[in-house]
Amino acid sequence: WVLPRGVKRQGQTGPNSIEWQAKYGSVIASGYDISTTDGLNEKGLAANLLWLVESQYPEFTKEGKPGLSISLWAQYILDNYATVQEAVKALKKEPFTLVTDSVPGQNRFATLHLSLSDASGDSAIIEYIDGKQVIHHDRSYQVMTNSPIFSEQLALDKYWKQIGGTVMLPGTNRAADRFARASFYVNAIPQKASLEESLASMFGVIRNVSVPYGIASETEPNISSTRWRTVIDHKNRIYFFESAFSPNTFWVDLKKINFDLAPDKALKLDLGHQQSKVYAGEVSSSFVETEPFIFLGVGS
Repeated sequence: WVLPRGVKRQGQTGPNSIEWQAKYGSVIASGYDISTTDGLNEKGLAANLLWLVESQYPEFTKEGKPGLSISLWAQYILDNYATVQEAVKALKKEPFTLVTDSVPGQNRFATLHLSLSDASGDSAIIEYIDGKQVIHHDRSYQVMTNSPIFSEQLALDKYWKQIGGTVMLPGTNRAADRFARASFYVNAIPQKASLEESLASMFGVIRNVSVPYGIASETEPNISSTRWRTVIDHKNRIYFFESAFSPNTFWVDLKKINFDLAPDKALKLDLGHQQSKVYAGEVSSSFVETEPFIFLGVGS
């Protein structure tokens, strides 16, 4: 989806919902066409959501801080901030209460954590542990997978760095093992390379830590098939997308997008059933104008 700048939104949690107007346009991938799961805004700030079963969000009351549905968490960041530093500074003030709800068609709540990255190379991971917001902000934090919580991932990663990735790396599809592999490879690939070489390296890393399609575990929701992969060129503002169901990689150059759409319009790229429609190359001209993106409200 292409979501325009200037759109007025509210947190979709009922009467006590946070309200804002989008400063920046963005290109996003959606979950169930009701939430933003990852994306890039026109200033080069990226947001990515992943499952974290340990997440516990604060209690939401109609008398407390205004609510923000978890379906809008990533979009709130993309709409309002240009850099990780700017976003972290604002989030430390906790302007909203994050409110979760059931995953569509499932008897469990959406429990997620959020990563941010920008064109300067800065990054942050935001989690809610025991009902409190925890922000990990440092340029060195380059990897986020799923469980365990990020502080424990860092401890496990330290252990594997002592062994050395050229000697042995954990090879299972468990999130902690995928974290260790990604952490090693993201620093082992060339750090100064052409755009083409950098893209090849990053897709190589993310494919290495993907879970093959068809693998899932009802008792371990963190272990499930990789449905798509995205790679973001923050500086050039290009959003690359690779579906598990399509043989091709395609991309969107945000510099070619008009984000001054009417407030009641958006642009959508239809990926078809199970993302099986095939695109290749730069696809900004393939987006079609449609009705506005409707985010899931809590209790909807």
